[in-house]
Amino acid sequence: MALIKCTECGKEYSGNADSCPNCGNPNPDKKDAKNVIVVEKTKGVWSAGRLTIGIISILLFVFISFQSCAVGLSNSLEENGESTGSIGLFVAICVLVAGIVGICTRNSKSKVGAIITTVFYWLGAILTIGTGDTYGDLPIWGVISFIFGLVFLIAAIKTKKEK
Repeated sequence: MALIKCTECGKEYSGNADSCPNCGNPNPDKKDAKNVIVVEKTKGVWSAGRLTIGIISILLFVFISFQSCAVGLSNSLEENGESTGSIGLFVAICVLVAGIVGICTRNSKSKVGAIITTVFYWLGAILTIGTGDTYGDLPIWGVISFIFGLVFLIAAIKTKKEK
């Protein structure tokens, strides 16, 4: 068993290994070292999209929450009987939960995480139906939430179980 030096990190490792145990750089002496890279790149085709939508959702939570608090305060001061501030807060919570679940399950081979995420996004979208008389922002968040849920539903359909 010969030791070889890694071209990336400079550490020595066994020439029989597929890759460097320190940094994961493929062993150039192995013929199937390229297969290791291909397998890692194909893992979770929808993973980047789920991560991006999850991060956007967390940012939207912050924005929708502050906006809903301001609307709720305005509704209280005007005594107009509107509940769009409270509904907005519930939508923000649905978007936050969906974003967190979407990020945590983005590399999962199971469809459950994507389906749960879709349910939370669509619950947030359903809450916005019939709102927007006083403030027209809530239906916009509902449409965005519906679209995010649709992306996760497509991801759930496209997810294939590992054999």
